[in-house]
Amino acid sequence: MADGIMSKAATMEIPINGNGDTGTLAEDDGLEQDLHQVMVSGPNLNETNIVSGGYGGTAEGIIPTGSIKGPGMHRSASSSSMAAEEATRGVAVEKLETVKKWGLNTYKCTKQMISERFGRGSRTVDLDLEAQIELLRDTKRKYESVLRLARALTNHFYNMVQTQHALGDTFADLSQKSPELRDEFGYNAETQKLLCKNGETLLGAINFFVSSINTLVNKTMEDTLMTIKMYENARLEFDAYRSDLEELSLGPRDAAAVARIDAAQQQYQVQKDKYERLRSDVTIKLKFLEENKVKVMHKQLLLFHNAISAYFAGNQQQLEETLKQFNIKLKPPGADKPSWLEEQ
Repeated sequence: MADGIMSKAATMEIPINGNGDTGTLAEDDGLEQDLHQVMVSGPNLNETNIVSGGYGGTAEGIIPTGSIKGPGMHRSASSSSMAAEEATRGVAVEKLETVKKWGLNTYKCTKQMISERFGRGSRTVDLDLEAQIELLRDTKRKYESVLRLARALTNHFYNMVQTQHALGDTFADLSQKSPELRDEFGYNAETQKLLCKNGETLLGAINFFVSSINTLVNKTMEDTLMTIKMYENARLEFDAYRSDLEELSLGPRDAAAVARIDAAQQQYQVQKDKYERLRSDVTIKLKFLEENKVKVMHKQLLLFHNAISAYFAGNQQQLEETLKQFNIKLKPPGADKPSWLEEQ
């Protein structure tokens, strides 16, 4: 029926009246009804397949309509891509602003530093705080020297103790193999073993001394010096923005200049607050560092003196009591060696 309808539609003549309207024919009504029936009862293109051979043809060349995307399907993808582009553009603009601010700040600080070096610029100075900072740096250099020498003493004394241990073993072996000198070798072997035991006890005290000095120098003092470095950078930035504000204040007072002065005033206030905050932090840390240094060094110097004195006096009991007084526990022989299970 559909083929007959299409052949009629292709061959019929459509009469046009004088007003340009089409004429009404009985065949036209039948054609319209047939086409309407086809459209109503025909396949839904959004849910079925398109047949390439025409309506009612064979199943060859079937194309799934789900793969055909109309303009409405592209709308959500394009909106999401636009949102992603906007986000990327926002991140790029933010990074560009950060680099711009960093470059401007670096330029101002470099200019201020050069001006100070050549004596053309002024710098903010806290005489009392600068003196304390210089004293701390000098103290740190001297304590580093003490630490270096104490480590050298530890290494030399450790080698001596190892030599005494080997010598005691050799004397003990010879006392077994030389009957005529058994007693003499035996006395010396016992003496070297006793010296080796006392030497190991003294090494424990010296190692504790070295560890405490290392913590004081390379952690406590270093932490304070890091805060001082931040304070010095803040001082340079503060002076750079202060000089910039002074230069703008001496210039003309038109509308653009007034706007620049207001912006410079705000930046100056920000840097001033940062500088004063870090100066307060440095003052507090220097105070606590001095108190901590005195407490630590009082204990460590007393330990070092008592342990050295007891060792060279040959007073084994006093040497052991010194370690108990400062809560120092010696590792048993072979404690540093891995167990047989760990060696597997």
